[in-house]
Order: sequence, then structure tokens, then C-alpha cells
Amino acid sequence: MFVTQILNSKAHKGVLTIDPSASIADAVAELAARRIGALVVSEDGRRAQGILSERDIVRELGREGGEVLTRSVGDLMTTELKTCAPGDDAQAILSAMTEGRFRHMPVEEDDLLIGLISLGDVVKARLSEVSMEKDALESMIAGT
Repeated sequence: MFVTQILNSKAHKGVLTIDPSASIADAVAELAARRIGALVVSEDGRRAQGILSERDIVRELGREGGEVLTRSVGDLMTTELKTCAPGDDAQAILSAMTEGRFRHMPVEEDDLLIGLISLGDVVKARLSEVSMEKDALESMIAGT
């Protein structure tokens, strides 16, 4: 399975982004309203500058307390961004996310954002793939 297949199966097409100058309070409101775990940070909505996850926010809340909510997204975002391409293999992406201990990966094509996949998206796709393989094997064994 490829990243493009995962993107095609998602209900929401495109990428939700937030400007690096936005406040952490604004980012928290967006994450809560959308029920998501990360936002890609981008000034123009097309090129990723970083990513801000709920983990980033919680880590800084633990260090600074509520004052962190007044800081900017650019202050907290992860800038060492790991990205993938539509043609990348989902199993390789799953391994990279697991080894890197992160849950979200922007998808880029020609250095432009085209999507965002989560660890949950990849696991769901892999489970679907395994289920189809199981059904095919059962059909072969049953001779149908």
C-alpha cells in the first residue's frame, strides 16, 4: 500500500495549517475543534515550515505552565520535519513513525503540501490490507 492510497481513503482532503505567528491558545482551540493531534505550520498554506503537535504543547505546559498559551506557534513547533511522498510505501512510513516516535507526517509533492497522515491512518490502512489478504487466503483454501 502506498501513501497516496491512504490519502484517498481519508474523509478530509487537504492539509490543515496554522501560521507560525498564531498563538498556542489559537492552536489548542483549532486542535480541539477539529479533534486532531497536530497542525502543519505554514505561512502560505502550501509549504511546511514545521509541525505542532499536542505533545509539543503538553511538554511546554509541563515546563512553563499556562503562560505557554501566549507564546507563538513558531516558538514551539518542531522544525526538523520528516515528510513523505505519495508514492512512498506505507510499511516504510509506519516503521519511520514508530522508530522516530512521532504520530503525524506531512505528505509533499514537488515541495508542496498535499496531505497529512497519522500513525492511526497508516495502521488502519495496514489492518484493512491484512484483512483483505486473510479473506483471499480463506477463499483459496475453501476453493471458492
